[in-house]
Amino acid sequence: MTASIVTIGDEILIGQIIDTNSSYIAKALDKIGIETTEMLSISDKEEYILSTFKKLQNKVNLVIITGGLGPTKDDVTKKTFCTYFQDTLVSNEEVLFHVTELIEGIYKRPISQINKDQALVPSKAKVLFNKVGTAPGMWMEKENTIFISLPGVPYEMKYLVNEEIIPALVQRFERPYILHKTIMTYGKGESLLAEEIEDWENNLPSFVKLAYLPSPGRVRLRLTARGKNEQILKEAIEIEVGKLQKLIPNDIVGFDDDEPIERVVGMLLNEKKFTLSTAESCTGGKIAQLITSIPGASNYFKGSMVTYATEAKINLLGVSPDLIEKYSVVSKEVVREMAHSVQRILNTDFAIATTGNAGPLKGDSFADVGTVFISVITPSQVIVEEFNFGQPREKVIDRTVNKALEILYKEILKN
Repeated sequence: MTASIVTIGDEILIGQIIDTNSSYIAKALDKIGIETTEMLSISDKEEYILSTFKKLQNKVNLVIITGGLGPTKDDVTKKTFCTYFQDTLVSNEEVLFHVTELIEGIYKRPISQINKDQALVPSKAKVLFNKVGTAPGMWMEKENTIFISLPGVPYEMKYLVNEEIIPALVQRFERPYILHKTIMTYGKGESLLAEEIEDWENNLPSFVKLAYLPSPGRVRLRLTARGKNEQILKEAIEIEVGKLQKLIPNDIVGFDDDEPIERVVGMLLNEKKFTLSTAESCTGGKIAQLITSIPGASNYFKGSMVTYATEAKINLLGVSPDLIEKYSVVSKEVVREMAHSVQRILNTDFAIATTGNAGPLKGDSFADVGTVFISVITPSQVIVEEFNFGQPREKVIDRTVNKALEILYKEILKN
């Protein structure tokens, strides 16, 4: 079974808001074995909506539309549905009662005609009752395609997807199973990783596909298995993951999208009763931000000192001015001293320090733009590594953060 997702609204097309609805709907459909073949964002003008409907008619089994169901004149989805399905709008008593109760009972104001018009729906539509908002969803069918219209407000859309649409689709249609397993890897680029696992990838079962999902410093490997027997799919994925773990054991740090490296590092620190501190210059606190984004980080993370300026390194961390003058603020000597200082000040087992030229200007150093030094102090040793992450600035910062956490992860495993 295939689906297309359509978002309606000029606010998306001009970049005023980000379309998160399509991603949510696609994930929900994927979990029940429905494949999304395309996502479209279109203007909220009737001619564009109609042409999109015609294009998708019989091309896919399901079209889910979000947006254009509000009470104002620029919300034209319901009227366009009537045009496409040769229908007329009628007032739905249940929806009208709900809207009246919401406006007069909860918001404590008189209901207007605009509010009452929210209860207007095409007479042929199956109404999807929206308990968390005023705009109902609509389910209509033509030939081989189901058209479902949802409000654009994310929490209303999510409610209708979870409570109305998914249960109805599961009950009505027989679908294949689609299972995913995402392996999180750090430290190697996509091309190098692909070379190392090429033979394994070439020998995957025909119903198992591999996708590379790269980002700075990390690559997610997503296995997708599709078929009618869920148990066979599960067993096949586990077998292939086991083979992969033997091939690249030092590169894998976790599984699935809910296990980023900061979560894995946190779990290890917690498990081994270790503590961590950071002293950040070029990364500007992003390492600390990632670590503290994980609930319970206070169990192992003691704090961070963002010493962005040279004087902050001297005044807060106590880095020697002579050391900076001799070796430059972007140097292995300075980053080592930063790590030692924050470890001593905050009394932690591990410490991370970063300094570098993220660009576009060189700042207080003569080192090339893109040059970064990372130091990680462990209970048994001090690691200092030099990198050049090139440009642009955002890439340098992101790769520094990822590389620092990767080094930390590998060192925790040794202790």
